[in-house]
Amino acid sequence: MDKTALITGAASGLGYELSLLLANDTYNLILIDIDSEKLGLVKSKIKKLYNCKVDVLIKDLSKPDVAIEIIEALNNVTIDVLVNNAGFGLFGSFNNTSWERELDMLHVHVITSTHLTKLLIESMVTRGSGKILNIASLAAFQPGPLMSIYYASKSYLLSFSEAIANELKGTGVTVT
Repeated sequence: MDKTALITGAASGLGYELSLLLANDTYNLILIDIDSEKLGLVKSKIKKLYNCKVDVLIKDLSKPDVAIEIIEALNNVTIDVLVNNAGFGLFGSFNNTSWERELDMLHVHVITSTHLTKLLIESMVTRGSGKILNIASLAAFQPGPLMSIYYASKSYLLSFSEAIANELKGTGVTVT
């Protein structure tokens, strides 16, 4: 049976490394990132190394309703693993940083991750299997002066993940 993993922020860093691990575990991949050039290179490398299907979606996860666009682009592909990895930081005093950039961060870290989870979780529960990995940070465990929105958004991801992991006990769906 084919298994499919959807990974956001897959063009570099942890997203790229998790993509390699999932490909090695024989998952087909749907890789999402805003950087089309890097994502194309990742796809080529994975296709050379592993015998799996690799699809890419170039998406800006800071845009409202992008989660719906992603689900529509899946063409009813069953997602067995969701990795909400995409993210970025912004350094500076809250009163001096750009609200537009902070709003983008909140969309990427909080809104889109939560919305993708919401859109995929019901079918996972119905099937009795699925895995969701929400990448937070050690920043989730403390306040972060000069990176207040980053730290707060990672705290949200941790709290959200722990809460729904508890709700999903016994369903066959795990949240980490």
